Parts: sequence; C-alpha cells; structure tokens
Amino acid sequence: MSPTYDVIVIGLGGMGSAAAHHLSARGARVLGLERFGPVHDRGSSHGGSRITRQSYFEDPAYVPLLLRAYELYEEVERATGREITTLCGGVMIGRPDSRTVSGSLRSAEQWDLAHEVLDARELRRRFPTLNPQDDEVALFEAKAGLVRPENMVAAHLQLAGRQGADLHFDEPVVRWEPYRDGVRVHTAVNTYTAGRLVICPGAWAPRLLTGLGVPFTIERQVMYWFQPSSPDGVEPFRPENHPVYIWEDAEGVQVYGFPAIDGPELGAKVAFFRKGEITTPETIDRTVHDHEVAAMAEHMSRCIPELPGTFLKAATCMYSNTPDEHFVISRHPAHPESVTVACGFSGHGFKFVPVVGEIVADLALTGTTAHPIGLFDPRRLAATPA
Repeated sequence: MSPTYDVIVIGLGGMGSAAAHHLSARGARVLGLERFGPVHDRGSSHGGSRITRQSYFEDPAYVPLLLRAYELYEEVERATGREITTLCGGVMIGRPDSRTVSGSLRSAEQWDLAHEVLDARELRRRFPTLNPQDDEVALFEAKAGLVRPENMVAAHLQLAGRQGADLHFDEPVVRWEPYRDGVRVHTAVNTYTAGRLVICPGAWAPRLLTGLGVPFTIERQVMYWFQPSSPDGVEPFRPENHPVYIWEDAEGVQVYGFPAIDGPELGAKVAFFRKGEITTPETIDRTVHDHEVAAMAEHMSRCIPELPGTFLKAATCMYSNTPDEHFVISRHPAHPESVTVACGFSGHGFKFVPVVGEIVADLALTGTTAHPIGLFDPRRLAATPA
C-alpha cells in the first residue's frame, strides 16, 4: 500500500507551519498535525512580538541564515498581505566585554553588517528613554526590529493550505515509528503513513524525540507589558522613536524589550532572557505571580525609568533548551532516510522561522541543504550514540 502522504509534519507552530508551507510549495502531499488549534498560545510561538537582528551575539554562523530569513519575511508579507516585520532598529547594550555587545560586534564585523557603536552619552542622546550606566555601550543596528509571531504562523498556515496541505488541528500525536520505506504516525484519533516525517515539536521534544540522544530542558518564561509613565505618554516608546533592545547587566543578566507597537492601551513588552524555571508542558505554572512582576519592574526601573509605570498584563511561554543553546536541525541520526527534526531553539529561534522551514523542506525532500547548518547537528550533544 502506498503511503497516504509524501510528508507528515508534527507540530504547526512557528517551525512546523513554515515547513508545511515550503514542502507543499514544492508539490509534496503534506499532512500537518497540531495538538492545539491554529495559532495557539500554549507553546512558544505567541506573545505579539519577537526580536529580529542580524548582528548575532550567539555565533556569527547564524548570520547567513538571518540574511535569508529577512528575504523570506518580505516574500511572506507579499504573498499574504500580513504584517510580519517592523524594522525599528535595535540596540545591544552592556559593558564592552559583555557577551551581548562583544558577540554582536564580532558578527557585525565578520559579515560586514552596517552598525554603530554608541557610548552611554550618545545612547542617552539618541534614545532618551534609555538610562545606561556610564561604563555601558551599545551596538546599534538599523536593520533590527521585531517579527509578529502570530501573524507569521497564520501566514505560513494560510500559504500551506492554499497549496493543498492537509492541516489537522486539535489532534495530538501519540507516537511515531518507522514503517516499511517510510513512517507511521499515531494520533489520538487516527493512524497515518508517509514517506517522510518532519518533527517540529517545540516544548514536546523530550516526549517525541526520546531516541535523539539530546538532553532537552523546558524552561518557563514570562513576558510582561507595562504602560510607560512618560510625561509625553507612549509617544517616546513608539516604534518610530524607540528601538528593540537586549540589555546585559554587570552580572550577566539579560533583559529584552520592544517599543509600544500596538498603542498605549497595550503598552510595551519586556522580559528576562532566560532566568526561568525548569518545567514541562503538562506542569507549567501559567499564573504570573506578584513577586515576578515586582522583580521585572524593579530591574527595568534602573534601565528605563519610565517604563514600569503601570503593569498591564503578563503571559507565559516555554523555551526548549539544548545544553549549548544552539539549535537542532538535521536528519534524525537513527532514521536519516525518513525523519527530519527541527527543535531545541533555546529562546532565540523565532526570527529564523521562514529559513528553518526552507531548510527542513530541503532535508526532507533531498536529504541535504545548501544552507550552513553544521552547528545544529544533534550528534554534538548525544550522550550515547543514537
């Protein structure tokens, strides 16, 4: 019996929705399976905004993928009419030897990316809401900004559906297994076969990829929205006046934040980068507690004194971390002919969504990709051979 589908995609969040789009655009018969509804808020691909940047402090090896992602942002916007990006500029702030600043500068110089290095005085002059210490500096990147996660996921699902992909929501996967020359996937309601399988599990990676040999940890994160107390209201915090930022203090604690992108009633978003609690998708505490709000407000009062004026709301999400905080994008080492995985995005993956979808389609359909993904081989992390 021939498989029903060419490719099954498990997970239709950021990466899975992009994979479904790119696979179906190449003519593959695609089944997408998602445990929740479309564009949900139970995983990682939500919260209204995610930072995008090219001067990448994590590693210069990411930069070529970011350059391609920026091209694909525009393609998706043209194809769907949805707003995906706002390039309002961004500042990476800290002491000169901090990872945030020195790593960003390393990538910018290695890839000849347009940037400026601002001392504390110039940073305050250009962006009066920011209050850096005298020994802090910033790398400013005009091409940095934000992407809207819900719009991105919705756009990729729209394109996948338009191209003939069969998308099933509220249908959680129970297990998958090799089957004949392909794979078989069991859900709560049915069983499907395909020649290839793509697994984009987000926080469900520890359950669905037990044989990968990667020690994933799932981390609870909290996003906060505050209404600034500026005498000029929200005006200084609008995207035309205010950059996105990642700010590392002397102890290495990083916060990141955004301009007020949706008007004064929704405020400006800020969060700690990491510093979360280990959890699971089943046990995550979705309640944001008063002491958490107080800690966020106290930290931001030193950086942007007018920001924590009035607390508006908060929401939780999950990071799916690898030990070295680099991604996993690869053919499955134990099933290289039939299974492709994209996971472990460690809190900094969403800006890569469209190019990861392209890479996954390459790997699933041809077994290789022209994109540089050597950094993301899961075998670098395996405690034992897969």
